[in-house]
Amino acid sequence: MQPDIFTNRVRNLSNNIKVSIVIRAYNEEKHIQRLLDGIRIQRTTFRYEVIIVDSGSTDSTLTIASRSNAKIICIPSEKFSFGYSLNKGIEASSGEYCAFISAHCYPADEYWLENLIRPFDDEAVAVVYGKQRGNNDSRYSEQQIFVQWFPDEGSGKRNSPFCNNANAAIRKSLWKRIKYSDVLTGLEDIDWARNLISLGYFVYYESNAMIFHLHDENFAKLFRRYEREAIAMKAIYPQEVFTFLDFIKWFSLNTLSDFVHAVQNGLFLKNIISIPEMRLSQFWGTYKGYNIRKPVSEELRQKFYYPRKVRIFGSRKRQVEGPL
Repeated sequence: MQPDIFTNRVRNLSNNIKVSIVIRAYNEEKHIQRLLDGIRIQRTTFRYEVIIVDSGSTDSTLTIASRSNAKIICIPSEKFSFGYSLNKGIEASSGEYCAFISAHCYPADEYWLENLIRPFDDEAVAVVYGKQRGNNDSRYSEQQIFVQWFPDEGSGKRNSPFCNNANAAIRKSLWKRIKYSDVLTGLEDIDWARNLISLGYFVYYESNAMIFHLHDENFAKLFRRYEREAIAMKAIYPQEVFTFLDFIKWFSLNTLSDFVHAVQNGLFLKNIISIPEMRLSQFWGTYKGYNIRKPVSEELRQKFYYPRKVRIFGSRKRQVEGPL
């Protein structure tokens, strides 16, 4: 019988699966092997399984995944949403807890999973999210965002619904009561946490459960990511507004802050273009998303999630863009 590469590196474990790791994937051949390797070496005091939910990959993602003995679930690309994909993965899970990590991420060390699950010893904790960092190829401004949102210190319970399913875990028993929204264009994690907080549960931030989160996004992809997240935020919190003056304010302040930090780090000239480009896509996308006045159309969903058709001009072929 072929050995399971996800057998834990500890002895005398119970035969019961305690944690199901759910990975959402689409055309992730560049990153998924590193993620699977990082999961394989996790040292835990419990058994875990790996479930990959693929939404129509056209590259070698599924071939790579099939070598890992992970459970693979395929969903049609036209049915994809972040919540729908997670719900399908959780439905197929066996664990008491479900951990989530994006396919373009990988654990920083072999204790990531153990640290991510440990806070559930507190019965009041519904969701745990961990620290994220970029690598040397990440945009400077995105690295600043990671430091702001996922600090090195300050682990503990939160009353705020902020969390991030690129690196998080939940109690499956609570998911059975409240599923993830399959209609939101993003922020399904915040929406779910908000609902659980209203029932008296807490969010927990665990800085010792760290991953590297890698984005390969041009200006258009960055814009669409923040646009769809703003649409989702508006759906979750209809009273919130983001005006053109807010765009000017937050673009200016964050660009200036990034420039100051880049000067202090000796990285100003290297990032003189990427900093305003990243912040412009972030806050212009946010402004446009907040101010869409009509329901999200199928055409807009296509732009958010699905690949554009390849167009061939002579011998040149345009890149295919997938869901973000």
